[in-house]
Amino acid sequence: MRPILVYLYDAYCGWCYGFSPVIKNIRSAFKNNLDFEVLSGGLVLPVNRVHISVTAQYIEETYKDIERLTGVLFGADYLWHIQNPGQSDWYPHSEKPAIALCIFKEYFPEQQVELAMAIQNALFAEGRDLCDDEAYRHLLVSYHIPPGEFYPKLKSDAYKEKAYYEFELAKRLNVSGYPTVFIQLSESKFYLVAEGYTPFDIIKERIAKALDETSISN
Repeated sequence: MRPILVYLYDAYCGWCYGFSPVIKNIRSAFKNNLDFEVLSGGLVLPVNRVHISVTAQYIEETYKDIERLTGVLFGADYLWHIQNPGQSDWYPHSEKPAIALCIFKEYFPEQQVELAMAIQNALFAEGRDLCDDEAYRHLLVSYHIPPGEFYPKLKSDAYKEKAYYEFELAKRLNVSGYPTVFIQLSESKFYLVAEGYTPFDIIKERIAKALDETSISN
């Protein structure tokens, strides 16, 4: 089988947002050597969701570290909810953006990295509530996906099951934090190349090593 880069992320993970430039560069560097698959991890499930005020202080303390280390910027509309949690109506959870990504991936399986980045950009840069159906409408326009096809799928049990299957895969891979990146070399062999935010040069070297070992074993 052709090696697959498996990127475990969560739409609500700020460090994954910070990791976006890295995974984008990895995609560019290895697009001719690897297939790319993005899986949602299910960081916050609906049964555990709480008001944004519960996590706002933590986010306020960490988002500047993410900006400083990674170079990404969090948008003013997103930060308003963090800095004014008492006025926010957000109850974040990972289910709906995971379902949305499953739908988008069916339309554009070769653009999984870009789609995940677009969803995170909608949240962290533009301040859209990913639990609101309307948070995805601008992406439907950008990717020319008919709303009449997308929204019934967003509410369907079939795509919800696909999202929860991805959450289960993350558990099977013993993923406890995001971002996490594997190179899948066979049906059962996975090579861990990033656990938590990792710079491009380090991941690039690890991927090259994994691919070299594959070529030697073949």
